[in-house]
Amino acid sequence: MQNNKTKKALLLISGGIDSPVAAKLAQEKGYELEAIHFSQEPFTDNTPEIKSLKLCKLLGIKRLIVVEAGESLKEIADKTYREYYFILMKRFMMRVSEIIAKEKEYEYLVTGESIGQVSSQTISNLNTINQSTELEILRPVLFMQKQEIIDISQKNSFFEISKGAEMCDALAFGSPKTRSSIENVSTQEERCQIIELINKAAKKIRIEDTNKKVQFPNQIINLCK
Repeated sequence: MQNNKTKKALLLISGGIDSPVAAKLAQEKGYELEAIHFSQEPFTDNTPEIKSLKLCKLLGIKRLIVVEAGESLKEIADKTYREYYFILMKRFMMRVSEIIAKEKEYEYLVTGESIGQVSSQTISNLNTINQSTELEILRPVLFMQKQEIIDISQKNSFFEISKGAEMCDALAFGSPKTRSSIENVSTQEERCQIIELINKAAKKIRIEDTNKKVQFPNQIINLCK
């Protein structure tokens, strides 16, 4: 790309279809990746974490940073208007990731967001999410159709791991906002004391070796809303 300097980025990986494809595309452009996953336990099981570990191994990412974010996300859900939850959740994750990325001197965040796939990924909401960090957020699949992403996922042997029941946004319900302003979102963040939750979550991390043997739970619960 611009020069021979290695570009370092922190990948937000969920265990779903989009984020490993975004990772692969970033790697092809010369980015060195480390990955971070936000666990929603005890409100979900650990299936997303296991998927993320397996996907990271396929991507050649040796370590996965796991943030134990379940209790913080529950506070966000309980203390704010639920229609803002998806946006607040994403901004929370970006800001925790930024703290860790800066500590490791990574220059970018990478996500699997693409325009219009879910409510938090409208242009309005992505703009609000962008304003949560100083680091640039890279979105390699931003303008891709879902089938294009699936095709790349299948080509790289990600799809069999990523597909199936998901535990996405287990604490969300109701009709989410598809348009937002930084003023309205900032008001909601004050209600749940978001800075305190971010700082707490940034300390509740563990590092997992992606080469370790992992096994899916006997029962995968679908908690998607």
